Amino acid sequence: MVETIHSDTIDLLRECNAGVKMGVDSIEDVIDKVESQRLLDRLNRAKDEHQQLGSEIHALLNEYHDEGKEPNPMAKGMSWVKTNLMMSVKESDSTIADLMTDGCNMGVKSLYRYLNKYGAADEQTKDFAKRLIKIEEDMVTDMREYL
Repeated sequence: MVETIHSDTIDLLRECNAGVKMGVDSIEDVIDKVESQRLLDRLNRAKDEHQQLGSEIHALLNEYHDEGKEPNPMAKGMSWVKTNLMMSVKESDSTIADLMTDGCNMGVKSLYRYLNKYGAADEQTKDFAKRLIKIEEDMVTDMREYL
């Protein structure tokens, strides 16, 4: 049982780590194209929230002597292609909000899947996943006015 807890904890931490990195990368892909100062402020705040949580996750991974996990290269590549394609068709705050909403929704879906899959993870790690879900859900709500 202890081995399962340890294994699930590390696996969930890795997925949260990858999710934080994917979120930061996605924001960085569009941030220089934002027109609205309010949207820019919101994206910068979300990026800061991701990075702060990422630092906490990384610190715990270090305690487990684990390097973490990079985002899935296929998912990252598909995100990059979608972002660049949509922005080439219509570069606007609405397009950015649409991209961020889709990305956050996919992130939330994945995080819930990992919470269920790694159910034996320790409570601190589950809390990290829930905090990341909250950041993503709040961001979806904030993007609505720009859609």
